[in-house]
Amino acid sequence: MFREIRKLYLSVGEAVVHLRHPEWGIGKVVEEMNSTLPGGLSMVRVDFKHAGQRTFDNNMESLWCCYHAGVRRV
Repeated sequence: MFREIRKLYLSVGEAVVHLRHPEWGIGKVVEEMNSTLPGGLSMVRVDFKHAGQRTFDNNMESLWCCYHAGVRRV
């Protein structure tokens, strides 16, 4: 049986900033969504002070992970 292990970066309640968009201000992770299917997505929704809500990939194994996009914990 195939079992994928995801390396999640962010959790609900954490404060973050986006390195490429400092004008967005500090954001807070408000939702975490994880697929139960093998190979499925892991996403987080971040509410930024000046940009509203944005959704990012939350799997560190993915090239599109929010960490690689510039999202950092405060």
